[in-house]
Amino acid sequence: MTLSSRLIACLDVADGRVVKGINFKNLQDAGDPVMLAKKYNQEGIDELVFLDISASTENRNPIFDVIERTADEVFIPLTVGGGVSSVNHVDQLLRAGADKISINTAAIKNPNLIAEIGDRFGAQVIVLSIDTKRSANCKSGFELTTHGGKNSTAIDLLDWVSQSTKMGIGEILLNSIDFDGTKKGFDLELIKLVTQVCDSPVIASGGAGEVNDFPAAISAGADAVLAASIFHFNEVTINEAKKAMSAVTSIRF
Repeated sequence: MTLSSRLIACLDVADGRVVKGINFKNLQDAGDPVMLAKKYNQEGIDELVFLDISASTENRNPIFDVIERTADEVFIPLTVGGGVSSVNHVDQLLRAGADKISINTAAIKNPNLIAEIGDRFGAQVIVLSIDTKRSANCKSGFELTTHGGKNSTAIDLLDWVSQSTKMGIGEILLNSIDFDGTKKGFDLELIKLVTQVCDSPVIASGGAGEVNDFPAAISAGADAVLAASIFHFNEVTINEAKKAMSAVTSIRF
């Protein structure tokens, strides 16, 4: 665990709007991405993650225009993912104002992309996004999925963590499909499983429902915690989450 654990807001974007569902399904509108980003920046969030959740499925480019407009409004680290499938995409996003790039489906299809991005821009810009769910067919009990959780791969989670971290990544965004949107707390079993074998920082994602869920994830080994719907729908404030986290970590507050 790092000395300063980060609190991150996630903006899942589809058709130019922020959306949120349960287990990656039944999406509902949550607002304008630029306006929400500006709001969270003003309220003191540490970082923002933009994920264009339909880009890979629709086989289209990342949301460059949204990132440019957001970068003009916020002054905190901005991670962008969705549809990133080439070094050129990374270059364009960084020029548009992103600080880090999240890759998922494209990296599973072509693991060499991790090394290619790292060689040109440095491993620190790479956030490996992992959408995983429980599976009895994998040794670790978890398998990878692609295309926003729609496609199963039969690839074991820990095999992928081991392979990808050796190639050089800045951190892992660990998304629990089983817990996503359920508001029953982060998947502590999953967090412990990955952080015990991974030296890269891990961002816990999926399941935040109340303030006590944040320190629980940090105690389980996460270096940062990410939430979406409870912030979008004003169920928990940034300030409340940070206060809860301050009990277990030295956080920027």
